[in-house]
Amino acid sequence: MILPAVRNPRFVTIRRGGTLTDLEHHLLALWAAACAEHVLGLFESAEPADLRPRRAVEHVRGWVRGEVTMMQARAAGGHAMAAARDLRGPARHAAFAAGQAAVVAHVAAHELGAAAYAIKAARAAAPEGEDDAAGRRECRWQREQLPDAIRELVLDDQRLRNDICWSVFDC
Repeated sequence: MILPAVRNPRFVTIRRGGTLTDLEHHLLALWAAACAEHVLGLFESAEPADLRPRRAVEHVRGWVRGEVTMMQARAAGGHAMAAARDLRGPARHAAFAAGQAAVVAHVAAHELGAAAYAIKAARAAAPEGEDDAAGRRECRWQREQLPDAIRELVLDDQRLRNDICWSVFDC
């Protein structure tokens, strides 16, 4: 579970009654895509013929550019998450990260899902005993990628939802 029981209006677009601008929504989607893509190789090395997670990342970026509809991006996210079903370890988490990134087009709050699964992937890929350090490095890398326009929004969201995101944002 990565979404709160009650939706935060800061992650709901203005036209739906929240306070999130289209620019912020797009920046969240691009940041989530970067988080997912950073670990995508962990999936692709395990399943080189399965393009669903890569397509999900491409679709959310296409959504930002106006080349892909929200429904297409959301569907691509579902396909990426389906690619994870029969897997374990880093490949599974990386596919989920890609799926979560794509569905940011539909629900902006999935941005933390992409980040959290990417951290889980980095932890799972680390040598024994180095998983916590690998997770902290991934978390710090993600924070370095945050555009100033959404930095405080995301960092506050991490503080609020850290517990339901497996406490991966303690970096």
